[in-house]
Amino acid sequence: MPTVDTDTTRKEIREFIVEAFLFGDESEPFEDGDSFMQQGVIDSTGVLELVLFLEENYSIKVDDEEMTPNNLDSLNNLVAFIQKKKQKKQ
Repeated sequence: MPTVDTDTTRKEIREFIVEAFLFGDESEPFEDGDSFMQQGVIDSTGVLELVLFLEENYSIKVDDEEMTPNNLDSLNNLVAFIQKKKQKKQ
């Protein structure tokens, strides 16, 4: 069963977040485990934009009940969530 390349996924998502929510400003970088909400990187409206990005780029469907901090509120959580969704599809 193929797995998600976590390094590539992590890099792609980080680039998206920096461009979409930090407007390319990397002067205050965030760590992989930092909460996007607590750090003020993404607000509740931004979560919807993030979900759209995930669905379009990783061919997954994020169900309403999956829109939780455990899945979406850090880079580490996002990578693990995508990997879990991809494994379920196979």
